[in-house]
Amino acid sequence: MSSDFEQTSRTILTASEEAKPVAKGVYILPAQGNAFAVETGDSVVLVDAGPGGGVTRRMIESLRHFTNLPVSAICYSHGHLGYNDGVRLWQQHNTERNEAPATLIAHENCLRRYRRYRETEGLQRVLAKVQFPGLTPAFAMVDPTLTFAARLSLPARSRRIELLWVPSETDDSIAMWLPDDGILYAGAAFPGTTIPNIGTPLRTQRFTLRWAESCELMASLGARKLVQEFGPLIDDPVEIEDRLSYTASILRWFRQEVVTRMNLGMSEHEILADMKYDSKMLDRPYLAARYGAPEYIVRDLFREENGWWDRNPTSLHPAAPASAAAAIRAAIADPDAVFKQAEALRKTGEIQLALHVIDLLALSDDDDAITDRARTLKAQLCRERAKQVRPYVSKAMYESSARLLERGSPSWTGLITGGS
Repeated sequence: MSSDFEQTSRTILTASEEAKPVAKGVYILPAQGNAFAVETGDSVVLVDAGPGGGVTRRMIESLRHFTNLPVSAICYSHGHLGYNDGVRLWQQHNTERNEAPATLIAHENCLRRYRRYRETEGLQRVLAKVQFPGLTPAFAMVDPTLTFAARLSLPARSRRIELLWVPSETDDSIAMWLPDDGILYAGAAFPGTTIPNIGTPLRTQRFTLRWAESCELMASLGARKLVQEFGPLIDDPVEIEDRLSYTASILRWFRQEVVTRMNLGMSEHEILADMKYDSKMLDRPYLAARYGAPEYIVRDLFREENGWWDRNPTSLHPAAPASAAAAIRAAIADPDAVFKQAEALRKTGEIQLALHVIDLLALSDDDDAITDRARTLKAQLCRERAKQVRPYVSKAMYESSARLLERGSPSWTGLITGGS
């Protein structure tokens, strides 16, 4: 794996903003995305503790540049790993200052998410290695001490602070609304640099209409300033309402288009091939296919209404992968013809078609020169395909797959104890 791509993995999670005040007593703190801190009159309420290590320590230093008030609460914008792995450092900071531990506040679904992550820790580590090559999650989850369902008003002397449930990227995503200041912190519900990452390849469903409804709820607040998860601070009320409402309308458009095609009996792959995207419709910076992608949304919508079967009868009760690959291999009289066709497609830039062709040999479990050659070519094609696709996540999938193939096996089981 190239060091350049590992740097990209780090950059994709970097906040857009430097540490700075948004208003009197309200601050952005760069973390894994833009974290947020609000003075209440006699204390500070923080949203997200950061990934730990140097990033969280710099958050603490930045906050202390602005205020010396104690941190009384840390709110979890959502339960994804990396956003609150730094909680223990913040609590240690409070202890060193002879202050009470901060109350840890999250949506009630966060507790279920953390239980699931602990149960599937091996899987979560593998997924992280594939999606973020070169990065290792701390897996330092600390359960919240206070949870809520739909809305929570925090006690504060100088300003009203409300936490809102805005299910979106996760079912435990929350936003912070400061009605007296007109400031909305949207967190994961509005990334600000990419089309909503619904349907991302290695994660659970994210439910398109539910995300649209969360955008509509936030748009209805009439915010004058918007702090996005990764994008820059927006301080134009008209633009804020437009961004949130337009995103919701786009997500509803996706739902309508996919449902129309499902009602005609089209399969997932047929719908993907048939979808038409107006370039002007998605040409806004916050809808770029930088992390999420239109194709991901289509697949997630299809998954909402359909089972796991891809409608190919061959896959309904499949043979063992090694047996199927061996049977295909035995049926190929001239392996060189497969290589020739794959290389011909490669030369014309049809890398995806070349991948389909080389799989006739590359999926074989045989340990011989032909399989090695096929896997080598497939690894090269994966790296070339990574340059053709738009979203970071797809690039990471291709890059990680190439790494596995170069190690001699496409199986992910080696990632449990092996390298990234």
